[in-house]
Parts: sequence; C-alpha cells; structure tokens
Amino acid sequence: MSMTFEDSGAVLEARKQYNAKLAQQADKRRAWWFPIAVMALLMVLPALQLVGNYNYLLHMVLFTASYVAMASSWNILGGFTGYISLGHTVFFAIGGYLAGVLLARYGISSLISAPLVGLVAAGFGYLIGLITLRVRGPSFIISSLALLMIVRILFDNWHFIGGANGMALPVTDLGVLWAKVPYYYAMIAIAALTVICAYKIKHSKFGLGLRAISKDEVKAESAGINTRLYKVLAFAFSAFFIAMAGAVWGEYLTYLRPNIFLIILVAANMMLMCILGGKGTIAGPVIGAILLVAFNEFFVAMMGASELNILGTGAIMAAVLLFFPLGVVGTLAKAGKLPRILNWD
Repeated sequence: MSMTFEDSGAVLEARKQYNAKLAQQADKRRAWWFPIAVMALLMVLPALQLVGNYNYLLHMVLFTASYVAMASSWNILGGFTGYISLGHTVFFAIGGYLAGVLLARYGISSLISAPLVGLVAAGFGYLIGLITLRVRGPSFIISSLALLMIVRILFDNWHFIGGANGMALPVTDLGVLWAKVPYYYAMIAIAALTVICAYKIKHSKFGLGLRAISKDEVKAESAGINTRLYKVLAFAFSAFFIAMAGAVWGEYLTYLRPNIFLIILVAANMMLMCILGGKGTIAGPVIGAILLVAFNEFFVAMMGASELNILGTGAIMAAVLLFFPLGVVGTLAKAGKLPRILNWD
C-alpha cells in the first residue's frame, strides 16, 4: 500500500516533534550554569593580585587554557573527523611567529592580530589539507609528521626570523603583578571561543558530515557527502584556533624559537588530552587538558624536571585509560553515569 502525500507529511511532522522532545530531554540533562560559573570565576581570579602575588596561579590557568584551546581545535579534525594529526604544531608556530613579527617590526600586539593570524593559518591549513588529506589512516599520520619536520628545518634556517636562535619580542611595560593579566584574559577568551565553536560545529550539518566520515568515509561519500571538502575545512578550522593560541603564547613568552613551537611533544599533548578526556566530545578535551597539566605539574613538583616526572605522568594516564577506555567523558557517557556538569554535548 503506497503512502500518500498527506501521510508522508504527517510522518515528517511526527519525527520533527519527536526530535524536539529528545532535544528538550537532552537540555534537561545539561548543567549550562556550570561552564558559565567557571568562566565568571576565571574572570575575577586576577583580582587576587590586589592582595598578594598569585603569578604562578595565573600562569597555570593561562597555560591550561592554551591547551584547552589547542586540544579542542585538534578535536575538530582528530575527534569529529577521525584523522589523527601529529603536525598541528605547525599552525601553533605560524601563529606565534607571524604575530611575533608583526609585534617586533610594526608594534602590533598579538592581542589585536590574533584573529588575522588565525585566518592566515586557516588558509595554510586549507592548502596543506588539500595535499595531506589525499591519504588516510597511518599514511596521513606519517604525512603530518613529515610536515612538522619539513617546517622545523625551514624555520631553523630562516634568518629573517632568527633561525634556530629564535627572536626576542618587546616586553610589556606593565609591572610584575599585572604583566600576565592581558594574556590571561586573551587566552581564556580563545579557549572559550574554541569550545563554543566546537560545539556549534558538532551540532551542525557540517559536523554531522564529519562524524559520518569518522565512522565510514566510503559510505559517507556514497551518501553524497563531499568528503574531501569537509576534511579540508575541518583542517582549516582546526588550524585557526591553534594559531590564535600560538600568537598570544609567543608574545607572553617574549621569545620565539623553533624548539619551543615545533616539537612533537606539543602535538602529542593535544592528542593525549583528547584521548584522556574523550575524543569526539566537547568536554573531553577540556577535562583532558586540565588532568594532563595537573598530572605533569604534580610530578614535576614531586620528582623534579627529569624523566621521572614523565614516567609518573605516563603511569597515571595508563591507569586512567585502563578504567576509562573511551576517555573520562566518553566512558561515563556510555555507562550513563556522566555528571550533568560535564554533559556539554
């Protein structure tokens, strides 16, 4: 028995109402007040400088926020799309060096130039993605690592930016107590923007296409998804936010060197944070960044800056992933035990 036009319209309307009901139920399981409360707390945290020297605390929050931004950016490609990249530090370096040159040569602060720098990095990401995303799986991982090595050699021998010796940047005129504050707020803003955009991307038609590619790229292409365009755009979006974080981080350090920006450890940290927190989730990279930075800082304080602290951090991570194989957020969500304050998806 064939379905009439009126019947099909009724079915579509019923589906729409059902989806709306599911969305309302999902909203009830979310605690939207929690990230807002955290942001409010972070906004007033620098006021502690009025009663003492809390530079270490501000530095750790700033440092963690930088990794929140980078891990959430990496998650767009590695989590949503399923393409593991070890070359994303290239965009971190592009952001840091381009903003650094604008500051050193023309006096333009990275607090102003960061969005422009991000757009330039996104353009590079788009072009690089057109080349590297022709391959999949281990071949893509190797190509991203090769990209990192090529750019590292280029930067080491590029005398305009100081080569391997790097380049110094102008120091802010602010006093010791307040010198970190502008960069603190800038990095918090970048981290928040990255997480919000990651959420918007995941819940868009574009994000649905990325997740389809992650599940089965051949079937996604058969379903009419322009997989190559989607992958390249994901690469570009990912590069944009990482470059902005690199721009602010470079001026904050006041010194740029290839062995600060172009090292595989930074890319590995982005990946590990997503895996630790929950790859493909919104809260996962945030939780992963907080945990990994906290683990590393704890073991550095206890064991010193030696190989032992790396061993301790690695052991803790292995133990966490043993009990949370899909990451903290992913495993708890699958088991139906995810706290409302971490339900950001």
